[in-house]
Amino acid sequence: MAFKAIIFDMDGLLVDSEPVWHEVETELIESNGYSYSDDLRDMCIGMRVDEFAVILQRHYPELGESPAAIEAAITGRMLNLPPGKIQAMSGAAELVQYVAELGTPRAIASSSSQAVIEHFVALMGWDELIPQRYSAESMARGKPAPDIYLHAARQIGVEPRDCLALEDSRAGTQAALAAGMTCFTVPDRSHSSAADFADFNNKVYSSLHDVLDELKRKRIFA
Repeated sequence: MAFKAIIFDMDGLLVDSEPVWHEVETELIESNGYSYSDDLRDMCIGMRVDEFAVILQRHYPELGESPAAIEAAITGRMLNLPPGKIQAMSGAAELVQYVAELGTPRAIASSSSQAVIEHFVALMGWDELIPQRYSAESMARGKPAPDIYLHAARQIGVEPRDCLALEDSRAGTQAALAAGMTCFTVPDRSHSSAADFADFNNKVYSSLHDVLDELKRKRIFA
């Protein structure tokens, strides 16, 4: 097993942001007099915010005058979080540094908006370590459709079958596999467990440290 490039998801994979997204969404929903359903949240993890906003307005009609307004409210809150609210996932810095030092082609393929991607990457200090960063907001379809992964592969000039994708959610894992990539899934335990992937992906890891150990042990990019 060898690959020519690595493509990262961001939220819940590289940065510990999923609980923060949930907190921001809950505050917005409850401030408008609604109760946030766990089933609704679970259904939408990994989706683009604009697609998520459409679903939110359907369930909570008074949340905003339009899905675009709801999306703007959520994104605005994420971009104005207090310093230190967003942290790297354990092992993320080491993994990113490792593939950067190898010179492995690499990119982010995220459901977050480009503004959020750039903001989080800057907070982590990864601007130069992950120079190519792509948002599904510019794609016809968001995850679980493969569009953003296919786009990222084209941009870095590597065939999808030669790319290793790293994901934390069902929607993201489905997107990477649909693109024809191998996907190493590291479930974000704030919303998922290994059992959630047993029916369609057998490459599930407990942590990014385990992924890095695998990459080094098998010299997957060396």
